[in-house]
Amino acid sequence: MPSLTDLARDDRSARRLLSFVATPNDEATGRLLGRLGAEDVVALADSNLSIPGMDRTEAAVWRDRIHARYRADQLSAFLTESGDFRFLIPSDPEWPTSLQDLGDRTPYGLWVTGNTDLFRGDSSARVTITGARAATGYGAFVAEEISSDLAGDGRTVVAGGAYGIEGSAHRAALAGGGSTIAVMASGIDRPYPAGHSQLFERIAQDGLIMSEVPPGISPTRQQFIDRSRIVAAVSGATVVVEAGARSGTMRTAQEAKGLGRIIGAVPGPVTSAASHGTNLLLQEGDARLITNAKDVLRLLSPSGGFGRGEFLERNDVRRAPRNVESVPRM
Repeated sequence: MPSLTDLARDDRSARRLLSFVATPNDEATGRLLGRLGAEDVVALADSNLSIPGMDRTEAAVWRDRIHARYRADQLSAFLTESGDFRFLIPSDPEWPTSLQDLGDRTPYGLWVTGNTDLFRGDSSARVTITGARAATGYGAFVAEEISSDLAGDGRTVVAGGAYGIEGSAHRAALAGGGSTIAVMASGIDRPYPAGHSQLFERIAQDGLIMSEVPPGISPTRQQFIDRSRIVAAVSGATVVVEAGARSGTMRTAQEAKGLGRIIGAVPGPVTSAASHGTNLLLQEGDARLITNAKDVLRLLSPSGGFGRGEFLERNDVRRAPRNVESVPRM
């Protein structure tokens, strides 16, 4: 039976292996990666040698977590089956360098399908749109408007593929002929939610789907929490359209704040539970008020202007106001 070390032939295969056996978002593993490299980290997991920065008990717990994930013979089969999927590592030219801001919490690698060129360039080329799953008609409408106009300006819309605000953001970006990235909490071959399977197929064709967890893995609550840091880090700005006060969306906003990213929030009715989180972000000064895509572009522009979106200047009153109550939920 092959050992873990036998399966780690180089940096890429070692990182692929770690994506299967190591806990995502684990700072201890991240510190070792930065200090020793992936191959040596796997070798340490397979040995009884002392581990830099850990006492004997901590090292034993770390090794036990890794070996408890899968048996080596199972891993060999999994790694062979996953060969149909592309796995990016930090040395690849398409790797989104903005993820390095996560430090020891940087993903070991990214499983991807679609157009990896969307990772190229400055993080300001990408904007995360996130919000409530139980979106109101108002929230879905605003998410669509902002996403469509950002896509028209050449920005890539990033979201998590969930029902509600995120699904509306993905669809609007695609409908406008723009690009969008879906950051999954599951393996890229396990679309979640299942009701968005057709949407994910379109994103894989015209955009990009990415995940730090390997193919075949179903989402867990912890993986949704861990994903928040990636959703925030990959973009230059995070815009929260609707969110409950204690929602997972607010976790993404907290991650963006910790990374020093731009945070925007769309205000909503004080009587709407779906807007409690966004109104709180504005009240506490953690976010800038966003009413349209022009506000986002102004924040992203170093000069304080409107980015590449001159069409937004010409079309401030480009549509007659609609009765938001008549806008169907996505």
